[in-house]
Amino acid sequence: MNPVFLFSGQGSQKPGMGADLMGVPEVASSFECASDVLGYDLADLVATASPEKLNDTRYAQPALCVLSVGIARALMARGVVPAAVLGFSLGQVSALAVSGMLSEEETYRFVKARAEFMAEAASAHAGAMSALLKADDEAVRTVCESCAQGDVLVPANYNSPGQIVISGTPDAVSRAEEAWAASGKRFARLATSGAFHSPLMADAAEKLAEYLAGVEFSEPAIPLICNVNASPLSAACAREHLAEHLTHPVRFQQSVEALEEQGHTTFWEVGFGGVLENLVKRIDRKASRACVQDLASFDAALESLAPDAS
Repeated sequence: MNPVFLFSGQGSQKPGMGADLMGVPEVASSFECASDVLGYDLADLVATASPEKLNDTRYAQPALCVLSVGIARALMARGVVPAAVLGFSLGQVSALAVSGMLSEEETYRFVKARAEFMAEAASAHAGAMSALLKADDEAVRTVCESCAQGDVLVPANYNSPGQIVISGTPDAVSRAEEAWAASGKRFARLATSGAFHSPLMADAAEKLAEYLAGVEFSEPAIPLICNVNASPLSAACAREHLAEHLTHPVRFQQSVEALEEQGHTTFWEVGFGGVLENLVKRIDRKASRACVQDLASFDAALESLAPDAS
């Protein structure tokens, strides 16, 4: 069975990522298309930007999105058609292009607007995110309710069994971390510029909804599993779900489990960082997984599907 393509989320970016893939025609074409839309040379930015600049959500989101789309296009041009596509947060934007719901140009216009709206909301409403380990849904909801104290504090990312990310005001997240540590469990503060997937992104969601009102979506040629409800996305629901996505949790674990229930057993992270590949390992150690992020892994992925591959 063909693999499910997983598209990397924000936070996995790194200067120089994908450098040795720029000689692959489809990757180069995607970066050229994006540069025309964005108004600057994206390939040059990824190659030369400081980590601080690339970590700015205005640049991180387009860079990761375009690299994922370019690699996916290159794989598909060589006969690897994904059985389905699933993005993690930002990765959902990449999935729109690969599934056929939006053209590449419209996808890059969308990611530019999304990044700007989210950056503005993060500047206006200070926020933080933290991964709680050895977590379950009930325990995380309890700690959010007890530590909010009138502030925003919500579950934001359902990553894998035992790992749930919370999002909210800095003070509320700190209180939750202290309570979590007091119960003998660990946490990891994320290097994010805002409280993504929480009500603190409401301004961005409203602006994005207005933007999307003028966007026409096609029905997906390849099934796209939506983070909001772990179900296939349709053209009719795209605007609502993509706007809601900014204030609602990422249900990545549930999405992978839903795909496995449909019989999918092979998952390729198409992008950079390997974060999603590792989450799949935590969700199901028996699932076949890979991260296609450079020329060596690109060639290895193609080789693994060759007719004579063992």
